[in-house]
Amino acid sequence: MNKLELISALKTEGDISKSEAAKVVQIFFDNMADAMARGKRVEIRGLCSFFVKNYKSYTGRNPKTGENVVITPKKLPFFKSGKELKKRVDY
Repeated sequence: MNKLELISALKTEGDISKSEAAKVVQIFFDNMADAMARGKRVEIRGLCSFFVKNYKSYTGRNPKTGENVVITPKKLPFFKSGKELKKRVDY
């Protein structure tokens, strides 16, 4: 399911206009992204959680040249599925 399909489902099941459904979805995603940008965890009970992992700087190696390269510290978003979602997918 992509964003347009989600908007369409919300429009149909919520009995609202497509523009209202699009606005709801956009507000939802924007707030999730903003919270994660601030380093907060986003948890949707029974479905999933999103969080940011911090990685320290380390020395890597360029596979093409074999040269050592310093990898800068970074933050990456992660997704973890909830117990109920795992059960639902696995049936």
